Amino acid sequence: MEGVTYIIDLFVTGGLVMYPLLILSLITVAIGIERWYFFRLNTKGGRGFSHGVYHSAKQADWHSVDELCQQYPLAISRVIHAGCSNRESEQTMKGAFMEQMTFEMSSFKQYLDFLSAIVTVAPLLGLLGTVTGMIGTFGVLDNGGGAAAITGGIGEALIATASGLCVAIIAFIIYTYFTHRLDQFVVRSEELCLTMVNAMKKEWN
Repeated sequence: MEGVTYIIDLFVTGGLVMYPLLILSLITVAIGIERWYFFRLNTKGGRGFSHGVYHSAKQADWHSVDELCQQYPLAISRVIHAGCSNRESEQTMKGAFMEQMTFEMSSFKQYLDFLSAIVTVAPLLGLLGTVTGMIGTFGVLDNGGGAAAITGGIGEALIATASGLCVAIIAFIIYTYFTHRLDQFVVRSEELCLTMVNAMKKEWN
């Protein structure tokens, strides 16, 4: 209970900028939870799928590839299915891969731009709190205020700055994590698409 009271006191001491920082922190957590669920839903089992498609493509067993795409409702399976359904020529297959890959990437990137913006905006809000806190401190000095009032203004400045940095750091960690996951998806998909194209060259020739 004392810990909650202490946090509330810090929040109140931080000034008005603490309210938008609180909103940004809630948005950051909400995006992190939503993206984690989305990535998990669209990537879980991806290694098993990739392994199965790799060996099926090497044997030119396209029926097994189609079955794997239906068995694994993943982003990478939709990419492979798009190419496998348009394998009349190398150009059409690559075009289908690229088109579906672009669509899937846009889904993975959803809301990540908000995190990037929060990484920039949160420290600026903290800096704004620092400025307003110092302005209040100088106003107290001009009016001949006591040491307690001056300390309160400095405390507001430091709390706002620290809070802004904390929100930005958390947002940056979440943004970096999911960006790395997206890069892994792209690399794995490109490798599998290349395997499919190379396997189909025997039939095209």
